[in-house]
Amino acid sequence: MASNLHIDETLLNQAKELSGSRSKRQAVNLALQEFVQNHLKRQLLASREQIEYFEDYDYKAARISAIPA
Repeated sequence: MASNLHIDETLLNQAKELSGSRSKRQAVNLALQEFVQNHLKRQLLASREQIEYFEDYDYKAARISAIPA
């Protein structure tokens, strides 16, 4: 999909240089990938505090009982 974007050339050249990208397209795609990954990590870390843990849960016993005889 072709798009016309007005991108700051200084930032684009700096991103291209820092990432070692060969083209502007590659630099922009890499920047978008890293942006999405960063935000997904933040969401995951934020949800970590919403997970309920049971202090007395014996995960070793659960593994042993799950192994077929």
